[in-house]
Amino acid sequence: MKVRGQRECKECGTRWSYYDTGEAACPDCGSLYSVGVDDERSLHTATAATLDLTPVRREVDEAPLRRLASLAAERCREFTRGYGFIEAGTLQSLDDTYLAATELQHVGSELERRLEIADDEELYFTELLRADEGERPSPEAVPEGLRGMRGLAYADAVGEYRSDLRTYLREHPDDAAERVLGRVTEHAKRIRALEGDVPPREAESLVAAVRDVSRYLREGEEAALAEAEARLDGLA
Repeated sequence: MKVRGQRECKECGTRWSYYDTGEAACPDCGSLYSVGVDDERSLHTATAATLDLTPVRREVDEAPLRRLASLAAERCREFTRGYGFIEAGTLQSLDDTYLAATELQHVGSELERRLEIADDEELYFTELLRADEGERPSPEAVPEGLRGMRGLAYADAVGEYRSDLRTYLREHPDDAAERVLGRVTEHAKRIRALEGDVPPREAESLVAAVRDVSRYLREGEEAALAEAEARLDGLA
């Protein structure tokens, strides 16, 4: 959507940035009556949401694994819900925190349901609890029993990012980017159809490809688009 980021409260006169708070309500008096004071509206889909997994990590040695999995999945669900990648008209990257949070949401939900959890799956889950620090495990670290979760998570993340890229491209048309993005979409659909059961390196390549498209649009680096196509050519 397009918004005027700088707001002024009609009740108390306070000015604030919607881009910073993500809230239409006045931060001082709570009034919902405000006006935009910018001359123009800017495309904006980003939220002010942050991810904090500290409370979950604090309970690692105390709480049952399924309880931790449930807590982590819910925190990541709240973080990713409504997440956007366009801030005040500027396209943002598909960052590692969002990717790791999306995967942790899937893995946490899966482990919460399981009757048996292998040791390598438990260890992998604890590694994912660093998602709020922008850390995510390498493709080689993914246990066989959880590779479907990574595949689904990355396909979902790419799908959400692709949606914002489409929105951005309506404002900044680019036929070459649209064409490559269409190929990204088809690969994401295929991974979902397979319930994420693809080699982790394949899911990683899809993420790298959509990041290449993003880099092309954000920085005008034409070689990035060629790199995206090369990565997609290498997928099944």
